[in-house]
Formats: sequence, C-alpha cells, structure tokens
Amino acid sequence: MQQEFDLIVIGGGPVGENVADRAVQGGLSTVIVEHELVGGECSYWACMPSKALLRAGAAISAARRVPGAAEAVTGQLDVQALFAHRDDVVKHWNDSGQLEWLDGAGIQLVRGHGRLDGPRRVVVDTPDGGSVELRARVAVVVATGSDPLIPRIEGLAEARPWASREATSAEQAPRRLAVIGGGVVGVEMAAAYASFGTEVTVIARSGLLREFEPFAGELVGEGLTEQGARVITGASPVRVERDGEADAADASGGEVRIELSTGEMIVADEVLVATGRTPRTHGLGLETIGLEPGDWLEADDTLRVPGHDWLYAVGDVNHRALLTHQGKYQARAAGDAIAARARGDEASDAPWGAHVATADHHAVPQVVFADPEVAAVGLTAAGAEEAGLRTRVLDYELGWVAGASLLADGYRGTARMIVDEDRGVVVGATFVGQDVAELVQAATIAIVGEVPIDRLWHAVPAYPTMSEVWLRLLEAYGRPAA
Repeated sequence: MQQEFDLIVIGGGPVGENVADRAVQGGLSTVIVEHELVGGECSYWACMPSKALLRAGAAISAARRVPGAAEAVTGQLDVQALFAHRDDVVKHWNDSGQLEWLDGAGIQLVRGHGRLDGPRRVVVDTPDGGSVELRARVAVVVATGSDPLIPRIEGLAEARPWASREATSAEQAPRRLAVIGGGVVGVEMAAAYASFGTEVTVIARSGLLREFEPFAGELVGEGLTEQGARVITGASPVRVERDGEADAADASGGEVRIELSTGEMIVADEVLVATGRTPRTHGLGLETIGLEPGDWLEADDTLRVPGHDWLYAVGDVNHRALLTHQGKYQARAAGDAIAARARGDEASDAPWGAHVATADHHAVPQVVFADPEVAAVGLTAAGAEEAGLRTRVLDYELGWVAGASLLADGYRGTARMIVDEDRGVVVGATFVGQDVAELVQAATIAIVGEVPIDRLWHAVPAYPTMSEVWLRLLEAYGRPAA
C-alpha cells in the first residue's frame, strides 16, 4: 500500500531532522526515512562523542597551565570513566529521546533503507524484510550524509582499519595507534588518544590541517608532539598488513605494520584512516531519475537539485560544506523554501535571502578541538589571493592579550584577520590557541554582516578577555581617518 506525504526526507540525522521540522512548521505533512539511529552520525559517532573524548584531556592540560591548579592535578586521566561518560553523551546509542522529539514535532518515521523509484517515489526496505512505498506530493530531500573514504593502499582494507566511527565508539584505548591523514578527524583523534596514554603516530604526507592557515597546522603539530605523539610528514603509506585473524576477544586481531614510501615501518595495534569522505549515494536509486549512483549531488543555493524541481540535496551529500552546523543551516533554508514553494510563493533566492545558504560560499565557521584549538571562518590568506581580492593580512600573538595570561602560563597562539581593502570589511579570520573556539562567532558575524572596519572600532571588547585580540588586530590595521 502506498502512503502519501507532502515531503519525504531520506536520512534522519540532524540535517534531515531540521528540514523536516521547518517543513512541518510551514504546514507540510512530512516523513523521515532512517535505517540507523535517528539523530545520525553527529549525535552518535562524530561530533558529540569525539568532543566528549577530547574534553577531559583538554581540561587537564588547561589546569596544568595555571599555577595553583597545576599542583592539584596529581593523577592521570581515567580512560574507562571517560568512555563511560562518552556512552552517556551518546545515550548509549539509543535514539528513544529523538523519537519522542519527532512525535512532538509532528514528524512521522519509517525505519529502513530508502531509495528513489522515479520522481517523487521512495521505496523503503524495512528491517522485517518487507517494503513500504511512499509518494511525495511536493518534494523529496536526500540527507544521507557521507562515509569515510578508504584510500587504495595495498592491504589497507584487509587490515580492518578503524574509521571515525570505530575511533569514537571504541571500548578501550589501544597501546599504539597509527593515524593516516592530517585533517580534522585525524588530528582530533590523535589528540584524544594521546591524552589517554596511547602511543600515537600521525602519517600526514602533506602536513596537518592544510585547508587552514599554515600556522594552524604548525601549532597543532607542536601540540601533538608535546602530548607525546609523533607526526610524520613527507611520507605516505604504500602497504599495510595485519597479523592474525579477528576473534571475539580482539575484534581487530594482531598488530598492524605500515610500510611508508621512505622505507620506514610503523607498527601499531590499530590504524585509523582519516583521509576524506565519500557521498552516501550508492543504493539510493539515483539511476531511476537519471543521476549517477555514488556521485555527490549538486544543489543550488536553495538546495534544489538542478533539473529536478521536486528533489533537494542537503548536508554532506551535496559537498558544499561537510560540517554539521552548515548542514543544519542548509536544512533550515531548504525546509522553508520547500514550504514556500508548496504554498505557491516565490522562494527568496537572492544572496543572503530567506531561502538560500549563501554562507556556504563566504562564511563557513569551523573549530578543530585539538590542543591548541583552531577556530576559523571565511577565507584564508591564500584563498583570498586566489579569489583575486586586494587584501591586508594582520597577525597578532594571542599570548600578548591580557586575558591569555589569566588562562595559561606561557600562553601560545596566533590570530589572523584578513581585510578586503576595496570594501573595507573582514573576509577571513583564524585563531589558534587554548580556548579560542568561542572567538569564531564574532568573526562570523563581522563577515556575514559585512561590518565596515571603521565601525568595528566601536565594538569594544570586555577587559580582560581573549576578545581583546580584536582591538589589537584593529590597531595593527590602523585607526580610520578623522
């Protein structure tokens, strides 16, 4: 029997939930199709558990940098207590609370694998072996996310590597962990496991955090080294081999040997692959509507797939900005756009309009929860140059800000502000240092609001806070003419 809804959302992570919620608020009947846990990757295997694993080590490190508190830190991190806390954060991988939220929001749920079966049709293969046919009167949203990319390295797949899920849901810390990849997942998990006492080796051929300003990777690399991790650059794995077979007591098996392009052999108990993401579009029925399975789904700024006025792609799957908060931002725009179009209204699709995700192009904030933290938004200096902007790049040592001396003895960190000289506005900012995560929102507001530099002089930072770095950056830029 076929069930009809105004909107069908394939994928029940935070992105799918937000699309559905906005559509329901706009008066549309809505169903979510989800084959795993409602709440998705971020809630159970990514953002939340990874930050739970990182927090204890960061707190101990911060305490050790403050006289008086340092003397009180006499023990070591309790890894099992931390894992138990992680389990609480992810609700023991139980989504009953999310189901209550769906019910309260007026959103229906169908459990199972959803796949397109032509325009506006979705077939759901249910856990009991049956199927449910759904038809959308208005639209279908694909919010299926992405999966880890496993590179083609000889023996790697057979060596049963960890990806992000295994790293964030592990029940015990291995004695030795090798991390392949120097991006956000790689450095965060390296920092977390190093804080557990694990012997960590990071293999990052081109360096750490290459999408950020160069000083971000340099300072994070120094932080990992201070934690006891080893960072190898300029080399890549050419062959991986694991001893033994998996068994009930040891799901992965024996030790892993990783041969590098330099000839060096790295030996570890587990190997974490953190080398990128690939779209979850296989088995989605894209071929039934003329699209290619396995491809990223292109979407316009209202998140609609070109050539299919009923189909939307939101979150990681569209490859615009693979971050949970950007996916939720897109979801709000898409849900409102779908509801507006269903009413016969015009979508507000001009830049910065009500139904677009313009910030995906200009103002994507991101925080790397390493030690030190990295918080960035907008363009890097290199990105601004590539965009053809005439800019000034202002740097300031965060340790010189009064608030930094209160946070930590010997505080080390760097702030960078990038100004578009032709428009007189900030187009990029990066902060690296302890506890800089909360600095990024002020920068985001300045960029999105295109606040003139002359006006920023009147945004007075409280003393003595880290936010005083804004004043120092403005002073480096120079006061406006009288």
